[in-house]
Formats: sequence, structure tokens, C-alpha cells
Amino acid sequence: MKILMAGSEMTPFARTGGLGDTLASLPRELHKLGHDVCAVIPYYRSPKSGKGAKPKSTGVRLQIPMAWKTVEAEVFELSRAGEPQIFLIRQDGYFDRPGIYGEEGGAYPDNAERFIFFSKAVVELARRMNPVPELLHVHDWQTALVPVLTRANRLPFRTVLTLNNAAYQGNFWGIDFGLTNLPGHYFGPDGLEFHGNLNLLKGGILHADVLTTVSDTYRREILTMEGGCGLDGVLRARADRLFGFLNGADYDVWDPAGDPLLPAKFRPQALAGKKICRESLLKVCGLDPVPRGPVFAMVTRIAEQKGFDILLPVLDRLLADDVRLVICGEGDPGTEAGLAVAVRKYPGRFAFLKSGEESMRHLIEAGADVTLIPSRIEPGGLSAIHSLRYGAIPVAKAMGGLQEIVRDIEGETGWGFVFHTHSAEAFWDAIVRAKRAFAHREQWKQIMRRAMKRDHSWSHSATAIEAVYARAVTR
Repeated sequence: MKILMAGSEMTPFARTGGLGDTLASLPRELHKLGHDVCAVIPYYRSPKSGKGAKPKSTGVRLQIPMAWKTVEAEVFELSRAGEPQIFLIRQDGYFDRPGIYGEEGGAYPDNAERFIFFSKAVVELARRMNPVPELLHVHDWQTALVPVLTRANRLPFRTVLTLNNAAYQGNFWGIDFGLTNLPGHYFGPDGLEFHGNLNLLKGGILHADVLTTVSDTYRREILTMEGGCGLDGVLRARADRLFGFLNGADYDVWDPAGDPLLPAKFRPQALAGKKICRESLLKVCGLDPVPRGPVFAMVTRIAEQKGFDILLPVLDRLLADDVRLVICGEGDPGTEAGLAVAVRKYPGRFAFLKSGEESMRHLIEAGADVTLIPSRIEPGGLSAIHSLRYGAIPVAKAMGGLQEIVRDIEGETGWGFVFHTHSAEAFWDAIVRAKRAFAHREQWKQIMRRAMKRDHSWSHSATAIEAVYARAVTR
């Protein structure tokens, strides 16, 4: 099958969360299964300044109508032997910026225009490909206009829309609808209008041939009033076309047995390298070595839905003990300020890294004993999958995909510490259980080995995605 996959992020070019990892891994996995797959992302500033192979111009220029004006895009490509082809849409006025969606915790004011433009460019690129794709697989609100444009223009593509997080919807002023150049009736209850605003995700949900999301648990959650973030009614209307399955991990990249970014390798039956990675992490972060208790870590966006409302109240209790904590991420300025205060209060015990190279993400997973995942919303839980493979045992809220990934410690089974109530006290109780288990070193090694043997590879998920594609193209 000829497939064009589109999204706003792809590791290592641009990443804020699991979407970037998915766009890097899923096309590769589908390529292994024999599909003709290519991917397209915006040409941000990072690919022009990054390391490795440089994208090359295809010479193709797209003329994209945007309301009353026309904006030109140039198509670049990046080809690597045995890998899916990557296209990049270059329009420096929209994408040559320090951030992907905004800076210093704020969104760019023209994000509607930027990603309406990108969606139109994706459709125009698909029209020019030879042979044309049978299917366009798009992700989240940034490309959710693609199914609408495809349906409105009666183009010969089928469309699949993946909702990685339904809380982010591309909700803008109604006046921005003019940028779509769609007929006026598309701004209505059966289209892009939502309480008087333009809602790009809603439009994609209503017009895609098939919808997917990143765990079956999250699929059920978003069909409820509590979990649907206002779109539950729209999703229920299309529930027969909504499928949920876990994203996979790329174990060619995320496996401590062969990870070239680590100071030492390790595997379930040979854990000595884990200690070396732990020592290296503490040294790189400027933390005091050899704590009696575990090294805790979070690699995450700094956002309310990631559970900082229940983390900050327990920081003093956590760091009063002889433990270490590393948090890597950026986002909400107020939360970042609170974390910066805690760093000054607990020097040598707490490190907050606003951003880091890809190698730092790997080192944190390898060097941590425990990862904290207190999320209020966690659709998929890819970070937990990575943590398990690296022997960093999750303390996780029973939410979304985490319910399918993390099993609580029970006797001699389980590989994590799960709590069910979104409260600081419930979170703290799970942390205490993890600290107590860590004190029994042989027991802890057994927990690590069970965690590291969990298999969440893309090979399982890709088969399910193939079935969804077959459903889309036969409708």
C-alpha cells in the first residue's frame, strides 16, 4: 500500500512528546512490512541547524491559497538507504522559528494559519506524487484539516486520523475559518464550527474515513463526558470508526543492551551497566553521588495534565530523604519557576533540565531507578514503555495507556507501583511503596528484570494498524 504519513513532529528533527517518536518509528515499521511509506513534516529551524544528513530540495514548489493570498512552499526531501523517504515543507515565514508551537510557555498567535497552511501543503504534495498515495495517515489537530480538504475536493485518497491527545484540538477564533478557503457550510455543526470557534480536530474527526488513538483504554475514556474534552459527543457519533491500540517502542533505538548513547550497556541478566549509567547521570546533573534511596526521574512536558499539581506538594517530603530527583522538560512557566525554586532549596539532590539532547533522554532512563508518571491525562504512555525496557520502574497513575502498560507489584508479579486517585496523598503512598521495595536489593533486581522483559515493540501495533488501513481503503 502507498501511504503518506503527516504530522507536526518527528524525532530527531522536532519533538515535544510521543508524537515525535511515533512519526520516526511507525513509517519504518510499516516499511519493513512491505508498504511504500513516506512521511512529511514542516521544515523547522532544527533540521537546518542539526547534525547528520541535510535535507535536499526537490525543486518542487507549491502555491498554497490562504484566504485572499497565495503562499509558496518548497518541498525538501531526506532519503536514507533502507528507510522511508521524508519530505519537509519549507516556508520560513511560518516554520523558521525558535519553537515548534510557541516560546516561553506561550503559543504563537498565528498557529492556525501555520498549520492550516501545512495541511494544505500535505494535500497538494499527495496530489503531485506518482503514484499517488492510497492513504493519508495524519496525526492530531495540526494535520486534522487534511481529511476535510480531501473530502471537500473529492480527492482519491482515504484518510486515517490518529488522536494522540484529544485535549489539544486546534481551537481558534471563528474568523480563522477563512484561511481554509472551504465553502461556508463547512463552518457549521457538521463541520469545523465548535461553539462559535474553529476546531480543526473536530473537523478531522467528522471527515476522516477511520480514527485511531493510542490505547484502547484511552479510546473508551474519550467517549465519555469526563474524558472527551468536549468532543465526546462527536466521537460517540463516529465510535464505529474509532480504534485504539498501544503505540510501540522502537527497540532498535530504545534498548540498553545496544544503546550507543549510554556509557555502559546492560540487559536483564547483566545489570552492572545500570549502576554505571546511574553514576554518570548523577555526575552529569551535578548531583551528590551514592544516595541511599532511589534515583527518581521524569522526562516530560511541563504541563498541568502531566500531574505537576500533585507532584509539587510532595517534593519537600520526597527530597527530605537521601534520594535524587531529575526532571527534564519544558512548558508552563509557572511550574518551571516552582521547580527552579526547589533546585535552589535542594542542591545536590534535585536537578531540573529545561531541555536536553536525545542522549540525555536515554541517560535519564538508563540512570534512573524509578520514573514518576502522575499524569492526569496519559493517552498512550510511550515514556513508560521506554522506562520499563531500561529498568526504571514506573510509579504511575492508572490512566489511559498506563493501565495497559504498568502492572502493580503483587507478591512476585508486577513491574510498577500504581495509584488510582488523582491526589498528592495517593501519589505519595505509591512513592513510599517504591522506596520500601528499593531497599530490598535482590527483590528490586527481580522487579527490574520483569520490567525489562516486557515486549511493547512496534511489530504488535503495526499489525493492528494494517487492519485499520485495510478497513479505511475498503469503505
